[in-house]
This record gives sequence, structure tokens and C-alpha cells, in this order.
Amino acid sequence: NFQGDILRVEKEHQVLQEQLKEAEEKFEQLQSRSLEEIGALEELLKKSIEETEVSQNELDWFHQDSDTQMKKWQQEKKENRENLKALRSTAKKHSDTNERYLKTIDDKEKQYNVCLNTFLETSNKFANEKGKLEELIKKSQDDSQECEKRAVKAEVSVLQTWKETEMWKLKGTIANAEGNLRMLKALGSSASAAPVLKSQIDSWEIFLTNVKKQLEKVEAEYDEKIEQVKNGARNCLSKVEIVDFPSP
Repeated sequence: NFQGDILRVEKEHQVLQEQLKEAEEKFEQLQSRSLEEIGALEELLKKSIEETEVSQNELDWFHQDSDTQMKKWQQEKKENRENLKALRSTAKKHSDTNERYLKTIDDKEKQYNVCLNTFLETSNKFANEKGKLEELIKKSQDDSQECEKRAVKAEVSVLQTWKETEMWKLKGTIANAEGNLRMLKALGSSASAAPVLKSQIDSWEIFLTNVKKQLEKVEAEYDEKIEQVKNGARNCLSKVEIVDFPSP
């Protein structure tokens, strides 16, 4: 039995040795794994600390930037409030000005309507008066044309009378001169009287020639005056100058 107990104890000791060895191996594995995990955790912790420091810096920067932005926003808000106040004041001024302008426009429109009505009434009166004046002017023009025709006819009649009178006188003078010439030429047919009467015959022939030229001149000038009057010329009512040739 003792021997059996020793064997049993040895066997148990061997089992314990194996279990101890296995436990040591597991401990070493666990320790190695723990060291690795601790190293990894330390790295993570280091990285976390660094990131925390960076985040803290970023947070500080963010706070500073936020403060700056807040101050800027408050300043802009203040300026915007002042600008809004100024704009409201300007808008009120513009509104008041617009109301004054609208009232002025309304007054001007009323004045314009009054002036327009007055103008239309005056224009209608003027149109009526214009129509009457145009009728009077037309009648006056017709009367003037009629008077002008009568005046032309009267002037032509006067000139024609003067022409006929002067020509009648000159033709009478010509007839008288021709009669004297015939008588002198008849008396001068005798040889004894011819030398004495020759100078008288020459004088009467010259006189007759001048009077005939005068007759042609008077007739032509009166005809010219009559034609000028018919064509509308004025200040033609004057006698043609007559040259009074003394008879021989």
C-alpha cells in the first residue's frame, strides 16, 4: 500500500508538474500578449493624449475665433441696427417727399385740367372766329379781285381813250399835211413856181415823215402800256409824251 501511495503521489506530482508547466506556458503567453496589449494601449494612450492636446489647441483656437466672430457679429449687428435706423429715417423722408410730390402733381393736374378746358374753349372760339375770318378774307379777296378786274378794265379804257385821242389828233395833222403837200405839188407843176415852192414842199414832207413816226411811236407805247396793265403792272396810267413838231 505504501508503494502504491508513493506511485500515486509521484503520478500526481508529475501531473501537477505538467499542469504547472502548462500553466507557466499559458502565463508566459498571457504575459506576452498582455505586454503587447499594454504596448498597444500605451500607443493608443499616447496618441489619445496627443490628439487631446491638438483638440485642446483647436478648442482654444475655436474659442478665440468664436470670441472674435462674436465680437465682429455684435459690431456688425450694431452697425446694421444703426444702418436700419438710418434707412428707416431716410425711407420716412422719402415717403414724406413722395407725399408732397403726389400732392404737387395732383394740384398741377388740376391746374392742367383747368388750363386744358380753357384752351379747348378758346380753341373752339378761335376756330369759329377763324372760320368767319376765312369767309371774310375769301369774300374780301373775291371783292378785291373783282375790283382789280374793274380797275384794270378802267385803266385799259383810259389808256385806250388817250391812245385814240392822240392818234386822232396826229392823223388829223397827217391828213392836213398831206393836203397841203398835194396843193403845193399842184402849184409847183408850173415851171415858174417850182423853184419857189420846192423848199416848202421839202419842209412839209419832213414834217409829214416826223408826224407819221410820232403816230407809230404813240400807238406802240400805248399798246405796251395797255399790255402791261393787263399783265398786272401798276403805275402805268400816264400819257405818252408827244413831241409837238411845228408846222412849216
